[in-house]
Order: sequence, then C-alpha cells, then structure tokens
Amino acid sequence: MKETICTVIGMVGGFIAALIGGWDSALVTLVIFMGVDFVTGFVTAAMGKSKHSASGRLNSKAGWVGLAKKFCVLLMIVVAVRIDILLGTTYIRDATCIGFCVNELLSIVENTSLMGIPYPDAIKKAIDVLQKKAGRINDEAEDVLEEMEDDDD
Repeated sequence: MKETICTVIGMVGGFIAALIGGWDSALVTLVIFMGVDFVTGFVTAAMGKSKHSASGRLNSKAGWVGLAKKFCVLLMIVVAVRIDILLGTTYIRDATCIGFCVNELLSIVENTSLMGIPYPDAIKKAIDVLQKKAGRINDEAEDVLEEMEDDDD
C-alpha cells in the first residue's frame, strides 16, 4: 500500500513539474516568495494593519482570495511554459517567474512596512535589478515576436 501511495504521489508530482517547466531556481524562488508573502500578509492582518479588509484584521475571504491569486499565478507559469514550447524559446517562462517574483517581493515589502519593519537598501536594489532583468527578457521576447511576424510576411 505504501509503495502505491508513493507511486501515485510521484506521478502527480512529476506531472505537475512537467506542466510548470521543471523545478528550477526561478520557480523555487517564486514559491518561497509566495509563502513568505502569505505569512507576512497573515501576520499583518493579525496585527490589524491589513489593507485587504475594512477592519484591517484577519478575514477568511481575503485569505482565500490571496491563495486563489497565487494558484492563478502558477497557472500563468503553465501558460508561459506552453508559449515557450510553441515558439521554441526558453525565456518566456523565466520572464514570467521573474515578473511574479518582483510582484511578490513588493508585496512582502509592503506587508513588512505595515508591520513597522524597515527594509534594507539591499532589498531596494534587488527589486531594481530584478525589474531590469525582467525588462531585458521582455525586450528579447519582443524581438523574437517581431522576427516571427517578419517571417510570416
């Protein structure tokens, strides 16, 4: 029985990993940032300082909405993987992961700021670097799409 359960879990895990393009550092970072964002959002709400409820307190609906959004972010990673496969590229998924990492990082900074925790300049610089890297990848994607349009003409 144990072997069957482990096999099923392995198959499901392998299927999910294939859908999201593998378990690399970009995805690990995104999932970690998502977890940290959820925890900091929870703590912020427990302190009564959340921007996601009228009272600033814990709200189960706001929590579920946050989890649903994070699930949809992972679905966008699946979409990016499929676009990469369709176009024969490898950077659409990476750009998507980086973009969502920046978004999660900004949310973490916002949550911790609401708690009264200052964040170091290194985090500000990291956000700038990530935004620039995502911009460069987006520029490369635009170039490839333009080339593909020119080839179709």
